[in-house]
Amino acid sequence: MDGHQFNAIFLGGRGGTNPGQFRLHSGGLQWKKQGGGKEIVVNKSEIVSLTWMKVPRAYQLGVRRKDGVFYKFIGFKEQDVGTLNSFIQKNIGATPNEKQLSVSGHNSGAVDIDGNMLTFMVGNKQAFEVSLADVSQTQLQGKTDVYLEFHVDDTTGANEKDSLMDLSFHIPTTNTQFVGDENQPLAEVLLDRVKKVADVGSTEEPVVTFEGISILTPRGRYSIELYLSFLRIQGQANDFKIQYSSVVRLFLLPKSNQPHTFVVITLDPPIRKGQTLYPHIVIQFDTETVVERELTLSEEQLASKYKDRLDQSYKGLIHEVFTKILRGLSGSKVTRPGSFCSAQDGYAVKSSLKAEDGLLYPLEKGFFFLPKPPTLILHDEIDYMEFERHGAGGSSVSSHYFDLLVRLKSEQEHLFRNIQRNEYHNLFNFISGKGLKILNLGELQTTAGVAAVLQNTDDRTVDPYLVGLKNQAGDESDEEDEDFVADKDDSGSPTDDSDEEQSDASDSGGEKKEKMPKKDATSVKPSSSKRKMKDGDEEGSKKRPKKKKDPNAPKRGMTAFMFFSNADRENIKKSNPGLSFAEVGKALGEKWKKMSAEEKEPYEAMARADSKRYREQMDGYRRGAATNADSGNDSH
Repeated sequence: MDGHQFNAIFLGGRGGTNPGQFRLHSGGLQWKKQGGGKEIVVNKSEIVSLTWMKVPRAYQLGVRRKDGVFYKFIGFKEQDVGTLNSFIQKNIGATPNEKQLSVSGHNSGAVDIDGNMLTFMVGNKQAFEVSLADVSQTQLQGKTDVYLEFHVDDTTGANEKDSLMDLSFHIPTTNTQFVGDENQPLAEVLLDRVKKVADVGSTEEPVVTFEGISILTPRGRYSIELYLSFLRIQGQANDFKIQYSSVVRLFLLPKSNQPHTFVVITLDPPIRKGQTLYPHIVIQFDTETVVERELTLSEEQLASKYKDRLDQSYKGLIHEVFTKILRGLSGSKVTRPGSFCSAQDGYAVKSSLKAEDGLLYPLEKGFFFLPKPPTLILHDEIDYMEFERHGAGGSSVSSHYFDLLVRLKSEQEHLFRNIQRNEYHNLFNFISGKGLKILNLGELQTTAGVAAVLQNTDDRTVDPYLVGLKNQAGDESDEEDEDFVADKDDSGSPTDDSDEEQSDASDSGGEKKEKMPKKDATSVKPSSSKRKMKDGDEEGSKKRPKKKKDPNAPKRGMTAFMFFSNADRENIKKSNPGLSFAEVGKALGEKWKKMSAEEKEPYEAMARADSKRYREQMDGYRRGAATNADSGNDSH
């Protein structure tokens, strides 16, 4: 491999740290956030300097670009420093410097400004450093104090509870670091140096404004103001301020046969509203609306910083004008529909996710479900996909639809339901053309086998799906060890009792999902459902004795609704002290149904985590059972 790769390196910033994968190669360096999202690429021609610093429990590599941007990569070990130094000197042509961190706790020292980074030094050691690009306001307080106010970035609170808001420096009249004329206070000398590189003044007037814009997540009608380094979304109840550095990508996606177009701003880290995180801002524009916009940028700014990126004025469709200006200011790339074409000559197929109707966009590098819950799935994250028959075999309505299961490498699952049957060939050809694994092809390796099931329109006399099931794998036994069977809800969390199974059935309209036959299905059911016993009784008329459950077996994971019930049950009781236990359960169910997908997400996340815990514990339990069985056989 050309270079060195590290998997547990954190990117430092004002809003906390993010874990990711760091790679240093002969052409530069790359950092990619764990789980997808933000990616940083620095070519070696852009690197001005590199510095090492010993921080608590690790080493930090600082990288400064020519444009003044400074990155901090944290998590290297002591032995990595020497190895990377040799590689950097040989391939990058630079020699990393060493800086020491001050841990003395003094609040008096010297200020060093290098590029857009302000470093506070105590005894020639760094106490802290901040990016002046994050400064929004500066002020001279009296003749000796400089006050710095930082951008209120709503994305910084996604990972950390606290973020830097302001700083104040006191410059004594005896200071010898800053030299001014007799009439200029020393504090003003520092203030002037800060102003040269700080993002001061951009909050006074936006570059362009779009009024009365409909945003679907977070829902509301907002005014969107685009500034030089951030965008502001103002509504009656909410006001979000987002740095362009948090914008990962823009998506421009027309809605099929409808007079609207989605523009999605994908963020990393996301904005927060209450306890809900919004990694995607979904904006809906009227497709045919034409607008004119004049940018409040000087000719000097257009000729220098924004050359070949922005024009002085724009006229055209509102979604195109908005996307072009935002792309020019933020530097983010724009993703548009690719080669996929639906049966209705659109760019997406109608579907539903978590009981919410929407559109599934097959894109060149991923799938995007909109409008809510906005769900972006990259091809690289997918383990396999599986086509499923929608509903039971006897329903003529369900035969017109199918479902698509997407299983991620992280073991999370997304089930896209109610896709029209005539979309099957287009989706199948697109998915197979991208080289994605389709699990339930079995031995058929072409579209013919599954398509025959999906396209048969006569369900009155024979169910072609059941016929295909029998031909492929025989009549499968419906008997399974109850200790190893887990019915799953929408989030993939196993249920624990029959009540939850019934709630799952009601959530999906009372229809069971039947998966296409798998290649390894070999179990066969007896030819008759009833068998005569010696005493003349029919075996089918007797109840099968219930197997005793091993008390050492792991406890099954709870569903999202169960987590919600545990958290909110006491609130229901306090608000309605006269309700019985059953009535409390009914009230919880009604409240759960009225909650939005965003409100349910924290509980869905807990259910996914508990499901993962159950699977891991179950694997260990099974291995232990197998070991005990083997040792028991040996004893005989």
